[in-house]
Amino acid sequence: MPTPSANAPAWTLLIPLVAVALVILRNARARRLRIESLWISPVIILALVGLSLSQQGTPSLMMVGVDAIALAAGAGLGWWRARFTTIDVDPATHELTSRASPVGMIVLLAIFAVRYGIRFYAAENAGALGAWTNVIADGALVLSVGLVCAQRLEIALRATRLLNAARAGALPSG
Repeated sequence: MPTPSANAPAWTLLIPLVAVALVILRNARARRLRIESLWISPVIILALVGLSLSQQGTPSLMMVGVDAIALAAGAGLGWWRARFTTIDVDPATHELTSRASPVGMIVLLAIFAVRYGIRFYAAENAGALGAWTNVIADGALVLSVGLVCAQRLEIALRATRLLNAARAGALPSG
């Protein structure tokens, strides 16, 4: 997706902000959590990013290194964001609900802001970046894989632990 030029109308910058605001509002309220469906998003994103990366041929050693760092950074951010997600179990029905915390939403906003800043810089300095443009783009994709997979894994592990404790009759706080 191309970055709007410096003299683009102001509303073109508002569209991503509105999208982020809607995501934050959606995540601020408690939603039903289904452990059995937490694997779907990671599989989809892994397939799409894998397909995208497979179309580029053999990666250089530098690209592999940057992608490994991006994957580790994304996994760390995903785990950290998931740690701030509140998971509750209804003691009577054992239904799980989750709610993103304000800290988790700030992490999402920070990632969005950094990504937009990098895109803006890359669009303005594409000639100076040269081959780094593809490395940065691939790194952003791989970072998102790490973030989504680690977040879903951490939530699944915590939710399973809470659900098992609720079924056993000793419910810790989530």
